[in-house]
Order: sequence, then C-alpha cells, then structure tokens
Amino acid sequence: MGGQTAKAAPPSPVLEKPWREINWSKKQDALDYVNNYKPYIKDQQLRILLHGAVGAGKSSFINSVQSVLRGRMCTEALTDTNSKDCFTKEYTTYKIQKGSPETFYPFVLNDIMGLSKDKGVLVDDIKLAFKGHVMDDYKFNPESKLSVDDPFYNEAPTANDRVHLLVCVVPADKLPCMSDEVKKKIRDVRVEASRLGIPQVAVLTKVDLACPEVGKDLKNVYRSKYLKEMMEQFSSDVGIPVNCIFPVKNYHEKINFNDDVDSLILSALKHIIDFGDDFINRRIHNVYH
Repeated sequence: MGGQTAKAAPPSPVLEKPWREINWSKKQDALDYVNNYKPYIKDQQLRILLHGAVGAGKSSFINSVQSVLRGRMCTEALTDTNSKDCFTKEYTTYKIQKGSPETFYPFVLNDIMGLSKDKGVLVDDIKLAFKGHVMDDYKFNPESKLSVDDPFYNEAPTANDRVHLLVCVVPADKLPCMSDEVKKKIRDVRVEASRLGIPQVAVLTKVDLACPEVGKDLKNVYRSKYLKEMMEQFSSDVGIPVNCIFPVKNYHEKINFNDDVDSLILSALKHIIDFGDDFINRRIHNVYH
C-alpha cells in the first residue's frame, strides 16, 4: 500500500514583493509636496474633474482629500450610502481651505453626476465641462445636454474654467460587475479628453472591500495578485495605462486618521497634480477649443 500524496499548498494570494513601491513611512514628504505646489503662472488654478460610475466614491474621495490636507474629517461633498441612483446631481467645484478661511490650495476638484447604463450624466455634458462651458450649480439632465442658451452655459470660459486633469473614479468591489455600456461611456469620455490633450488617471476606491488580504492590511495593496489583475483588466478595457491607476481607501467610515490610508491618498494626489501641472505648462501659450 502506497502512502498518501501530500496536497500542494494553495498559491499565495499576495506576491513576495510589491510590484509598485510606495514609501509608507514618508507620508509627511508627500504632504509637504502638495502643500508647496504652486503653478508656474500666478493665479493659475489647476482644475481636476472627477467622473465615473454611479456609487464609485467620487464624493468620498473629495472628502478624503480634503480631510488629509486639512487634518480634520471633512464631509463637504455630500454622499448617500443608501442611494442606488446618482446622489450628486449638480456640477460642483470644491476648493480646499489652506490655513486661513480666505486661503485655498491652487487646485480645485469638480464633482459631477455619475455615469450609468440607462441614466446618469451625459457624455456630451462632460465634454462641455472639459472646455469650461459648464457653470457651477448646473443640474445635469440625463435626457438632454446643456444648451448654449441655458443660463448655466459659460460662453467665454477662462483658462481656470477649463479642465486640466481627468480622474476616473472606479469602485474595486463593483468593477467585475461594471456593465459594458458604462465602460464604453468611460472610453468615450477618455477619447475626447485625449483629443484635447487632457491627461487622465484612474482612482480605484474600496480596495479593502475588493480583496480580503488588503482588508487585513492596507500595505498589501501592491502585493495583491487580484488587485493587480483587476487594474490590468480595467486598463485593457478603457485604455488608461496601469501606471496611471492608483488604488485608495476613502475615509467613509473611520473618524480617526490612519497613516496608510493617508499615504495612498497622497500618492494618488501627488501624481494627479504632477500630470495636471505638466498639461498646464504645455498649454501656457495654447488655448484648446
């Protein structure tokens, strides 16, 4: 009688070494970098537009960025965890206070209505926002795009009104179920941004819910085989390079700060600022139409 063959151990869900490096102990360096950022041109404002599927975590990401930079939990961008439809209905610009109430960071974050299979923001409205034609507080209409005779149509946008960086916010826990229709809309938005020369990144939220190993330890985010494969697949689906996709965990439950959460948010924000600033510098003497 032969002995029983021992079963091979299942493969580890994490890599031995992270496939992307992040210095978890240097959070302050990244924070200083953001605090010291100034556009080359005086009074220039870097405009960052967030878009993505309904429930992706756009508003939560804005709140998380504000919280990390201000050192206090912020909920200026309202969210609704129970809403199955898009909670954000209007075009909203968020300035981030820096020190005194009259001083702000030289970049703003714009939140818009989410994309969905049947409803949600129209791709044509996002294209108008790129060029600075959408004014604050415009309420998006899923049935028709903003018309030139609408009081919220900006006929003469300035350089500060135009978008300099596009961020696609994607929920990692829902990404495998994202419909082809929404992915197509994301691609369509990306194609128009590329036509205008606007750089694009993706922010992958809720990574702790998508991968148990990351849920246990956020430092596994770049060791998780599952998340790496997910980012590669999303890159293939919509065309955003993997090196422009940044996983984060938003502050939507916690009331106390966590250095690992901060490090991922600041890492994403630093690259967002760099890419947007590069675009501004390339277009200093050129106005896109």
